[in-house]
Amino acid sequence: MTSTATTQGTAIQDLRDWLNRVEAIGELVRVREPVDPILEMSSITYLVAKQTPSPAVLFERIKGYEDSPIGARSLWNLLGPSFKRIALTHEEPVDLPRLELIRRVKEKMNRRIPPREVAPEAAPIYENSLFGDDIDLHQLPIPKHWPLDGGRYAGTADVVVTRDPDTGYLNLGTYRMMLQGSRQTGLYLSPGKDARLHITRAWQRGETIKIAAAWGVDPLFMVVGSQTFPKNISEYEFAGGIKGEPIPVVRAKTSDLLIPANAELVVEGEIRPNSIKKEGPFGEFPGYYGRPEAGCPLVDITAVHFRTRPILTNALMADYPSCEQSAFFGVARSARIWSDLDRLGVPGIHGVYAVPAGAGGFGMTIVSLEQRYAGHAAQVLALVAQVPGGAYYTKWIIAVDEDVDPTDIDQVIWAMSSRCNPIDDIDILRNTWSTWLDPTQNPPEKRPYGSKALINACKDHRYLPVFSKRTTLREDVYRSIAARWHQLGLPGEVPTVRAFERDEQAVYHETGAFEPGAHQASTGPAGAPNVPDLQREDEGNGNAFMM
Repeated sequence: MTSTATTQGTAIQDLRDWLNRVEAIGELVRVREPVDPILEMSSITYLVAKQTPSPAVLFERIKGYEDSPIGARSLWNLLGPSFKRIALTHEEPVDLPRLELIRRVKEKMNRRIPPREVAPEAAPIYENSLFGDDIDLHQLPIPKHWPLDGGRYAGTADVVVTRDPDTGYLNLGTYRMMLQGSRQTGLYLSPGKDARLHITRAWQRGETIKIAAAWGVDPLFMVVGSQTFPKNISEYEFAGGIKGEPIPVVRAKTSDLLIPANAELVVEGEIRPNSIKKEGPFGEFPGYYGRPEAGCPLVDITAVHFRTRPILTNALMADYPSCEQSAFFGVARSARIWSDLDRLGVPGIHGVYAVPAGAGGFGMTIVSLEQRYAGHAAQVLALVAQVPGGAYYTKWIIAVDEDVDPTDIDQVIWAMSSRCNPIDDIDILRNTWSTWLDPTQNPPEKRPYGSKALINACKDHRYLPVFSKRTTLREDVYRSIAARWHQLGLPGEVPTVRAFERDEQAVYHETGAFEPGAHQASTGPAGAPNVPDLQREDEGNGNAFMM
């Protein structure tokens, strides 16, 4: 069976369709020379991710697996730091401005479309199947990412399917799975994760729980599987909402789970009561190794299904920009926080941005708002710090005015430097929700608890009428230049401008003559005498260099 072909304008149907579209925009590299899955593939990915543009990398020949009957290939840097591929994955134009992409994802995450079950003979995933003693996971090029990792990890850019023993709803989650034998893997689950809750509930009843894991997926599954959604609604519905059509699923062979019908490779398995084996460590998203070796659920693999020459999807966790989750987490997390603020009825929000460089998209969040009442900026800062979409781990929350694009870090730093007075505009929250993976918290037992800095880089609301007027372009002049940009021989595309000159009276805070010795006896707005201009010659145009 060949890959499903789709045309531009229709929804992406599977990973192969996605790869064709990525290649069409020039963001796919095919490596046809043999590459070792032990440290080499991850090292190449780490380096390629630091390039601009940073392409996805498909390893087509894998050292040591030339004679494997499965013939698997390996895809890395799926989304990486590329906002073009992130937009494509969300079924959006690849040239969409970053803040507009976040806005659209926010709207799409509020939609739900249930999956569509297909017959087994119509499911590409059932091109090939292995059961029982025919299964040997060592035939797959499962990689080792970092030198001190505890083993080889499949299931890093994956989706794991479990069913709630009480309600029966299907959960999709992205979890790592360490190779433990020819027919066994680990399944690492952080506290509170849905699959962990399902396993715990089954064990409390003395029951075995069935699972399935797709190790080669349309990247949208990785995006949705890594987010937190309500525990009574399947992520299949949210994925369908983003895609704009039902996700095709098919009944598993050894359980009643529904698996992605168009996946590249799926393993089915079961976890018997209290079946645990040590796993780890693993290089994690902050760019450091996580917890030392510890026990986690052990999966006995009961079936393997795969398409001809399947493609395994892998996610490297590292420092930015080489961390797979950073940019797509930045988009998804921004959308979730913005949506939380909408639901709370907070007015005036112009944008939210979870900065990808901030430890996998977790560490820093910037919010742009139009201040409408006293305390508005402080309220927004506190809410962004603690709403469900943004509470976990984030250390730095920054508020800027609506004339500042929160996705433009240069503008944000400018606002922090010209509108934030540190002694008045920084607050600290203590004993907040953090992670065991935060290396700044020592001794390690402190790590579930963190702190957050709330930085108000908005103009002081008390003095908005007299706050120094920003230098801005006239909109008619900007549009005239933009229309003639290429005619004028200017390079690239016209930069986007967010703030334009308004018909407002400027307030000048420096009064007095410029002649040396012209001391003024007048007073300023606050009633304090003005500083003589002779003593102010280090300020203003050019005088800073005349020391």
